[in-house]
Amino acid sequence: MKIPRRRFLHLACGAAAAPALPRVARAQSYPARPIRLVIPYPPGGVYDGTGRLGTIVIENIGGGGSSLGTLAVARAQPDGYTLLLAGNSGLVINPIASTRTPYDPVNDFEPIAILGRNPTAIDVHPAQPIHTLNELVDYAKAANCSSRRPACGSSTCPIGAPAPR
Repeated sequence: MKIPRRRFLHLACGAAAAPALPRVARAQSYPARPIRLVIPYPPGGVYDGTGRLGTIVIENIGGGGSSLGTLAVARAQPDGYTLLLAGNSGLVINPIASTRTPYDPVNDFEPIAILGRNPTAIDVHPAQPIHTLNELVDYAKAANCSSRRPACGSSTCPIGAPAPR
């Protein structure tokens, strides 16, 4: 089999340049110590169950609509040994709803994986004449409802239409 001259020159140049390539770097073994996974919610919820699927140290730091645990991770050394299992509350809703969030959800964290999806539902009392999202918005405007008024004690439930009396 005859190799075309151009192909031969490419192979020869590549072989001649091989010693100039840097040596393969060996990665340090990770983790070299236990990984701390902060779950910014109290124990027993969906996030807690998800976090406990791995062999890592779990630390539940609930409170402030997940702001306390999220802040703890934002202040930790950025060495890959403190991770945050977060949802909408600490990284999306709290920074929007608060005038002074003590961390920057964009610059203080580096996303590494999506572990699951958590669909959100908007519910109204069946006696209300509300059947679409547009009807809910119209109702809220007419009733002078604030979209920042939680209905279920959490920042993940941003609006609630009261049941008729």
